[in-house]
Amino acid sequence: MQKRIRRLVCASLIAVLAACGTGPVAPGFYRVERGDTVSKIARENRTSVANIKRWNGLTNPDAIEVGQVLRIAPPAGSVSAPEPSAAGTAGSAQASSQNKAGPGVTLVWPAQGNIIRGFDGKNSKGIDIANAAGTPVVAAATGNVVYAGNGLRGYGNMLIIKHDDEYLTAYAHNRVLLVKEGQTVQQGQQIAEMGDTDSDRTMLHFEVRYMGRSTDPARYLPPR
Repeated sequence: MQKRIRRLVCASLIAVLAACGTGPVAPGFYRVERGDTVSKIARENRTSVANIKRWNGLTNPDAIEVGQVLRIAPPAGSVSAPEPSAAGTAGSAQASSQNKAGPGVTLVWPAQGNIIRGFDGKNSKGIDIANAAGTPVVAAATGNVVYAGNGLRGYGNMLIIKHDDEYLTAYAHNRVLLVKEGQTVQQGQQIAEMGDTDSDRTMLHFEVRYMGRSTDPARYLPPR
């Protein structure tokens, strides 16, 4: 049972982390377009706002982002529940969510190296740190590994760590993953080796999500 729940959580987190773009999405998922609302998406897919919120871990349905991939069909073993509700517009919510950081969380740098790409909330949902292959990648904060694999195109060997009900971090393009799903890791613990899987150069792509929304990692990392 715990294994099934963990798989459902991972599926939702992977959907949340899907990069913006125009490519096709898997059956049962929908990519948010400008002007969309959760209520509109729910109505057009014959489900409820409550289901969309639950399947995607949306605490604030007003904060969906253009390009975000949402689950619109129930994961295996789950139950749908109707509930009327309303939600805000994707385009306007995107700008506010990108500029709003959540309550304090203390992170450490996940790897040493040069920042070659910063966060912009549109084309880049995180930061890219370049260094030599094999450079240690460490957990930015204590948490549980909820995903370890290479099933999300464009991210290569990736880890997702859930820190609490509000925060998670993602670590992509690793050469080697050193931890497994379900494992608890401590802040600063090595979890992977930097690599170039699904990337044209060796680097770590690092993302921070607050309540399902992308946010600038620089807001939480100490100055260098």
